Amino acid sequence: MWGSVNFRVGANKMAERLVSGDVQQEDQDVSLRPKTLDDFVGQANTKENLSIAIQAAKIREEALDHVIIYGPPGLGKTTLANIIASEMGVAIRVTSGPAVERAGDMAAILTSLQPGDVLFIDEVHRLNRVVEEVLYSAMEDFFLSWMVGKGLAARNVNLRISPFTLVGATTRFSMVSAPLRDRFGSVCRLDYYDPHDMKVIVDRSARIMDMEADNEGLDLIASRSRGTPRVANRLLKRTRDYALVKANNIVDGPVAKAALEQLNVDELGLDRSDHRLLTSIIDKFSGGPVGLETLAASLNEDSDTIMDVWEPFLLQLGFLERTPRGRVATRRAHDHLGRPFAALDTSDQSRLNGF
Repeated sequence: MWGSVNFRVGANKMAERLVSGDVQQEDQDVSLRPKTLDDFVGQANTKENLSIAIQAAKIREEALDHVIIYGPPGLGKTTLANIIASEMGVAIRVTSGPAVERAGDMAAILTSLQPGDVLFIDEVHRLNRVVEEVLYSAMEDFFLSWMVGKGLAARNVNLRISPFTLVGATTRFSMVSAPLRDRFGSVCRLDYYDPHDMKVIVDRSARIMDMEADNEGLDLIASRSRGTPRVANRLLKRTRDYALVKANNIVDGPVAKAALEQLNVDELGLDRSDHRLLTSIIDKFSGGPVGLETLAASLNEDSDTIMDVWEPFLLQLGFLERTPRGRVATRRAHDHLGRPFAALDTSDQSRLNGF
């Protein structure tokens, strides 16, 4: 019982992280989200592939082929799903993997769709197997077949449904089952945004928010947003608040720097939680390797949260390595934190390789 309480506490702390890519209450404001592919900044290859597929489907007057979008949180998977529906000129129905518990629930959703509609399933990797199997024939043949009742009273129900487009989103592509994954016609990977794209995103959001800011201030916010638009918009809002109270409502370089320091976001976009994870590996476990569950227990956090939310950006920076024996803080991490780095000897290296 106490263990479950600790996990919930850890999850709540994560939800409050300013630089977390996970959805928070303030992110529900859709005014900052692009509405068309032309307005969507970055991810050039994904945009081009989707644009071609959408144009072809409209010319043929068919439903768009099914699409799965994967990548770290906060990069625009939900936004792209809404854009796909908008570009196709159809309605979108939104749900998530954990929310659809029974085959009948999925059947009810599918039978309510109009021809060409988009069904967006977030966390598609978390669909249970029974519900997932209902999707197989629906995605391939627009046909539903599922069992109703139990034992001698069980009967098979077959039903034709309207052609539709399933857009699935996941942060854990490897956990999507092969039978489901193979039924998506388009697979789109979203990567962290480069500095130029982040600057364009921050500039656009600042205009929509009617912020008075100079290039130095916006550049600073963009550079500390972890290549994640959701984080950038969050930092913009917090910096705007700081400027309103402390600096005559003008966000220039010094004001942005002071605001971000007040928020404990360093020059690379790392916050106290990132520092806590890295210093825990360095100080408590001599730089690693340390197993994920052991690390999670030492931080009083959920291991899935560490793996899905904390680690991707640290891996991207080259601050963290995943080895067969566990997590290792790299030389870059030591240098960033100002800690001495002890090079691994041969015996240490063998530990990393699991021998």
